Amino acid sequence: AGLAKVAVLISGAGRSMANLHQYMVQGDLPAQIVLVLSSREGVKGLDRAESAHLPSAVVERGAYGDDVAEYSKAVFDAVRDVGAEWVCLAGFLSLLDIPDDYAGRVLNIHPSLLPAFGGPGMYGMKVHEAVLAHGCKVSGCTVHLADATYDTGPILVQHACPVLDRDTPETLAKRVFGLECHAYPEALAACLDGRVQREGRKATLTSL
Repeated sequence: AGLAKVAVLISGAGRSMANLHQYMVQGDLPAQIVLVLSSREGVKGLDRAESAHLPSAVVERGAYGDDVAEYSKAVFDAVRDVGAEWVCLAGFLSLLDIPDDYAGRVLNIHPSLLPAFGGPGMYGMKVHEAVLAHGCKVSGCTVHLADATYDTGPILVQHACPVLDRDTPETLAKRVFGLECHAYPEALAACLDGRVQREGRKATLTSL
């Protein structure tokens, strides 16, 4: 069947992208990254892509002002040009309008157990700070199918971990990222294998 073509969208360090690429290189994900697209110039994720010999591009979010539609079109034009079948948002901070031909083919990962601690402005350390401020006893990560608003869309995979009394946002972030490194490949594998059944808001993953 050949390898599925995946575009990974980043805005920063690109650690999730590097992790997915590692799974592919090891043969644990039947896919290849055909494009790493960043919403910003000069981020570490672009260096990581270059080191891994992955094609990359920048579609600068700032160049489009408030125009989500035009920005989304530019992003998906780039994704389409390389023939990507799936799109993985990996720390990508810009809202996108998902075109019909990519509906149900865009995945996102979020460092909390959605629907808690999601939405506009909730990303990175801000999420972990909020979790600690609320005194939560568990946190984790969520992989979901993206739709046209932040952190909504059918949930595919969630992994949880305890929040410890002595946690700082940094220690919690590290533990949650450890979960993300397994959750994202797991969710993408299920999508690639056609093991995701959707019914409205609910997505069910069947086992192999």
